[in-house]
Amino acid sequence: MKIVKPRVFHDYTILETLEAGLRLTGPEVKSVRGGRMSLDGAYIKIIGSEIYLLNAQIFPYPFARPEGYESKRTRKLLLHKREIISLKTKISASALTLVPLECYITHGFIKLKIGLAKGKREYEKREKIKKKDMERDVQRELRGKKD
Repeated sequence: MKIVKPRVFHDYTILETLEAGLRLTGPEVKSVRGGRMSLDGAYIKIIGSEIYLLNAQIFPYPFARPEGYESKRTRKLLLHKREIISLKTKISASALTLVPLECYITHGFIKLKIGLAKGKREYEKREKIKKKDMERDVQRELRGKKD
């Protein structure tokens, strides 16, 4: 089971990736295991010496009590102190941001892959699409010429 944030590779150039744990409650874990999570509009913020995932939606587990459940609450990410300090210095040194890339389960633990990214400009996105279209046309021509 893997939950991927759509369009993140279109909007950003990923420079570095890290794997972080998520601090979740019991019903949230069951929902994520069932694939009931969305990273649309989610972002990562460093506050003080801690790192948080904001605006990620984990839908309520249907067999849990619904009282007091907040699906878009702020969730703490679990990283080593030296990793957080390293990320903080890289972000402050240049115009970089942290984005959630995907959420997956490994060895029974729920992990979030985060990326240190640089935002793409509109013309860079258009150039990438144009290049992709040209490569597709070349491949189509090569397939057609095999006689």
